Amino acid sequence: MHWAIAFCLIFLLITIFLRLTWMNKEHVADIIQNYLAATDKTLSREEVIVLAKQIRKPMWDWHIYTGYILTGLFCLRLTLPFFGNMKFANPLDKQLSLKVKFQYWVYLIFYAGLTISLITGLTIEFGPKNMKNIMEEIHVLSIYYLIPFLIIHLGGVLIAEFTTQPGIISRIVSGTKQK
Repeated sequence: MHWAIAFCLIFLLITIFLRLTWMNKEHVADIIQNYLAATDKTLSREEVIVLAKQIRKPMWDWHIYTGYILTGLFCLRLTLPFFGNMKFANPLDKQLSLKVKFQYWVYLIFYAGLTISLITGLTIEFGPKNMKNIMEEIHVLSIYYLIPFLIIHLGGVLIAEFTTQPGIISRIVSGTKQK
């Protein structure tokens, strides 16, 4: 479950990165216009932008499909505790150490951000058209939880590896439990 969600999130980040950089509609449109100028052909800027959007559409379709997969994985993750697996921890438990409480709060914030991202993404696709613009704005903003989460998550794993839990990275990769 962890790796499937992680791979989906990484793939989604890659599609976002590509859309904002190399596959940016303005950048692709400039490439098209340069080609057309070299061949003495012309299209209006609006027509070139439409063409640029069509070129990058298959990549963005994969963003959407991966969002569907992530939604399914997240729903499965939310239902597993009802079957005795992968229970959610309570960060308000007074018996927990400050470190463990911090970890639980980070995950709680991650799940809240992911919930917002998934709901807004699904609303963009399936919701009323009059909500699309506001949902897109929220969807774009809601992704800002992910980069800090990844940094904190990977940093925590590295700190654990080199301090209190040597071998944790090997166990994470192999999927074996600590004995």
